[in-house]
Amino acid sequence: MASSVNSGVEYTELHCISNFTFLRGASHPEELIQRAEQLGYRGLALTDECSLAGVVRAHSAAEEHGLKLIIGSEFRLGQGFDAVVLATDRDSYAVLCRLITQGRRAANKGDYELSPEDLATVVMGSNCQVLWLAARDAGKNCATWFTERFRGQVWLAAELHASGDDRAALAHWQKLGRYCGMPLVATGNVHMHCRQRRPLQDTLTAIRHRLPIDRAGFLLHPNGERYLRSRQRLAQIYPAQLLQASMEIAERTGFSLRELRYEYPHELVPPRETPTSYLRQLTQAGMDWRWPEGAPAKVRGLVEYELKLIGELQYESYFLTVHDIVKFARRQKILCQGRGSAANSAVCFCLGITEVDPGRMELLVGRFISKERNEP
Repeated sequence: MASSVNSGVEYTELHCISNFTFLRGASHPEELIQRAEQLGYRGLALTDECSLAGVVRAHSAAEEHGLKLIIGSEFRLGQGFDAVVLATDRDSYAVLCRLITQGRRAANKGDYELSPEDLATVVMGSNCQVLWLAARDAGKNCATWFTERFRGQVWLAAELHASGDDRAALAHWQKLGRYCGMPLVATGNVHMHCRQRRPLQDTLTAIRHRLPIDRAGFLLHPNGERYLRSRQRLAQIYPAQLLQASMEIAERTGFSLRELRYEYPHELVPPRETPTSYLRQLTQAGMDWRWPEGAPAKVRGLVEYELKLIGELQYESYFLTVHDIVKFARRQKILCQGRGSAANSAVCFCLGITEVDPGRMELLVGRFISKERNEP
């Protein structure tokens, strides 16, 4: 272990869960980002368990505080195969989303189910970085399994929490890493942004196990070390090369949520039509259906105004997609009804999405769609 304090050490936390890992994490994503910036971290990976639910809040906070955000997820597969998967680019973000979706769809709501081979099948060969969350008594079989499947993209996560056997655990992991050629990296398995959240974290653990706190015993963590520790403290705990490894992994990740945009199915638009012309065509057909003897002038004016606004904001594909979903639902006799501010749209009424007649009601179109909001 490091014997001296190095206040200039650089570090990126690569294993951190928030309160979006229900009944485990005790801090909001924004709190974790803000605290990491205060401590001088170069970055932080939000790795909620089989979930990306907190990344939008983390992204906004990271932009506000000028901290690099890495997007990842933790997977508790059992039998020594627990791992964290980090996205490095847009393609690997898609891989991560695919893995989460597969796990969630295989289990009841609120749970997930993945095998080690599921992890390997989806992630192997991608640009994802894999952190093996090795147990303190991890064996060579698991180490070999990870090395064979993720060579060049896997690291052994060394997580030390003042448990009394940290020195022995680190020596074991280093030996294991040398045996299978797997580099080690320092990670924190962070559950809270500051130590003062430990009572809350204990309470969450007790609730998760449906026990009073005084009966939770060894189900609780033995201390409050699973927080964002200072870089000076980390330099006392970890060898410098393990802290530097966190920076090497961070440098491989360049993905940001800003790379994502809305993508709608192109096949909804017939040949020789554009989204604009096809939406107008469907809306006109809807007016003929709603008013066989001709739509009132008031309605025609509203429709023209909305179609012009939709065109300026380039939302045609959004309306075509919702129309297709509603059409399918009606065909399958699935109850389907537009709600909320969409009821203020004459175009939605013509498309059969809503049932509020613009000829009989005064609509507030601006509640539903406006240039000022500029987001679909």
